[in-house]
Amino acid sequence: MVTLLRENKGIALILTILIVGLIVTLTLQFNTSMRANLYAAANLSDGIKLGCIARSGFNGACALLHEDRSSGNVDTLHELWAQSGVLSESAAVLFDDGRVSVEIMDLSGRIQINQLVDEKGQYNDTQKGLLLRFLSSPEFGLDPEEAENIVDALKDWIDSDNEVTRFGAEDSYYQALEKPYPCKNAPLEFLEELQFVRGITEELLYGSSEKPGILPYLSPYGDGRININTADPLVIRALSDQIDQDLVDAIIAYRVDEDNDLSNITWYKKVSGMSDVSIPEGLLTTLSTYFEIISQGFKEAMSKRIRGVVEREEETVKILSWKVE
Repeated sequence: MVTLLRENKGIALILTILIVGLIVTLTLQFNTSMRANLYAAANLSDGIKLGCIARSGFNGACALLHEDRSSGNVDTLHELWAQSGVLSESAAVLFDDGRVSVEIMDLSGRIQINQLVDEKGQYNDTQKGLLLRFLSSPEFGLDPEEAENIVDALKDWIDSDNEVTRFGAEDSYYQALEKPYPCKNAPLEFLEELQFVRGITEELLYGSSEKPGILPYLSPYGDGRININTADPLVIRALSDQIDQDLVDAIIAYRVDEDNDLSNITWYKKVSGMSDVSIPEGLLTTLSTYFEIISQGFKEAMSKRIRGVVEREEETVKILSWKVE
């Protein structure tokens, strides 16, 4: 009898220890789960806040572009939309718990690559010459033959037919690759597509530590007219065979001076050495239509970025693309 009681007490003790252990385990698991849920809720809340901050910056940039268009028909780098530091500082007072960084880039100051091909699927000779001069810039390290072959391949990628242009490439080339894909035969939607065009390497597109890439100087948007007031020096040099680096520097110095009038597209003729330089008619403008906006929200160590392209018309600013990064 005594032995039986002792055995029951031992079993009861073991059961008690097991139950206590189970309760402790469940409590710890519940605590861990609760902490995870709290952290997840906090991260979700922060993510929502960051998204709102970034969207606010983007919408503010759109409003600024609309206001700028209503106040005049000339766009220069002197205007508020072009001063990213000023934009970010002025927006700092809007947020108690976070900040925003906003940058607006003028795509009308870039080479608008889809204009290489006209409505009939033929070369636009003005745009072809512009692109050839640009690709032949010593910064990219291409010889004239390589540049011409890339332009031919790009035409074939954009035009709607399947006929090879000189040293270009159509379906017969792309389908024979180790990893085949079709020739697009349509205008580019995003510049990243260029890496699929024959002759355009990743280094040429994005650059390296030694060379710049071509991507920052191109745009799929636009009617082909380049805003000379906002164009990059590499783009300005490609406007004519007669423009060398010294003339580029003189043009940049002239447009930096806020006392100079940049409203007329022929203002470059006033620059020393440019009076006899010929730039194709219809290639230039002083009014910008397409812009890329990058708005990034920050909260402590977290951030969220929105990148989009807008088309600014006289009365509206229309969003053409939108990406959350």
